[in-house]
Amino acid sequence: MKVMPSQDRPLDGLVVLDFSQFLSGPYASLRLADLGARVIKVERPGVGDLSRYLYLSDTDIDGDNSLFHAINRNKESLTADLRNEDDRALLRRLIARADVMIQNFRPGVIERQGFGYDAVREINPRIVYGSISGFGEDGPWRDLPGQDLLAQARSGLLWLTGSRDDPPMPMGLAVADMFAGAALAQGILAALVGRGIHGRGAHVQTSLFEAMIDFQFEVLTTHLNDGRRPPERGAVNGAHAYLGAPYGIYRTADGYLALAMTPSLERLAELMEIEGLERFYGDDAAMMRDRDTIKAVIAEAAAQRSTAEWLARLQPADIWCSEVLDWPAVLASDAWRNLDLEQVIRRNGTTELHALRGPIRLDGQVLKSPRAAPVLGADRAAIINDLLSDLVPAESGTDKKPRQGA
Repeated sequence: MKVMPSQDRPLDGLVVLDFSQFLSGPYASLRLADLGARVIKVERPGVGDLSRYLYLSDTDIDGDNSLFHAINRNKESLTADLRNEDDRALLRRLIARADVMIQNFRPGVIERQGFGYDAVREINPRIVYGSISGFGEDGPWRDLPGQDLLAQARSGLLWLTGSRDDPPMPMGLAVADMFAGAALAQGILAALVGRGIHGRGAHVQTSLFEAMIDFQFEVLTTHLNDGRRPPERGAVNGAHAYLGAPYGIYRTADGYLALAMTPSLERLAELMEIEGLERFYGDDAAMMRDRDTIKAVIAEAAAQRSTAEWLARLQPADIWCSEVLDWPAVLASDAWRNLDLEQVIRRNGTTELHALRGPIRLDGQVLKSPRAAPVLGADRAAIINDLLSDLVPAESGTDKKPRQGA
């Protein structure tokens, strides 16, 4: 697919100061960078974003963890010591020129440093200020660590995944971080539109906990309106606590088959040559009431044929079903190639890294960038020169690493 040039992207010219670390805040700024914003990571000298090295991935690329590369591509790095008055003065000058600031410190930390929303608004009333906390800025959980697994655990999500006899089961991804970052990016974009209408900045706030509650809004709404009955995970092939048979994953003769919706249980049984389910035909309530009994019969039949055979039978009959792919199979698929999801980015002209593009396409064009995650402090001189040209040139001496190539 054709790549949209940077200067044609909707946020070209927008300046984002990103004080955040780890995943949630940097995920929000990554989405803004893909849309054309100039994202400047503000990092501690000599240390930087802790995710450069703290995560437990064993894949190191050019001195930084692969997860740091994934979440911080297409950004610049400026080192600044918040305890150093010269650096603090530099940051205040940048804030005056910026459109957006993002931070995800624990509540109270950024305020004690003098860069909370009220202080920043005094410098730049038009700024859109984005904050992510773990569990909100007030209340009994305010000071608890805002970490993904802990947010999943406290949100009730772990009791929706898996089958009835399974222990609480976290998702295999940092969903609290990612959804909080996505929510913040959405709020920032809305606030920028609002600023264009009325000229005022805004403070956009969310938390990992709020993101996890929103993630469950569909089933939680049901819970709030059905007498608050607890959800019941199925004992057989559990896939969704609020959906009945045949919804689930079934082992086939050579793999797995995902079964979702079907015109009727009778039609599914006919196609799969199943006997013994006749008493449930036409009884919609049975799909939930007798979910485990029905699914156990379907599971026995599914194991008799290959996944490809089942797809050939079921898909033409409007049975919603799919093969279950692992990553090698996904990457070999026609859909992967057709959507042009992968990109190659380079750092310092030598290190090559395979990465994913953002999920948005604009006017038929994808939003790729060859720029990798920045070397710590590599862009300080360029940032000062571009945004604070009235500052004395001596400021550039703190970081002497060459600027990363675009």
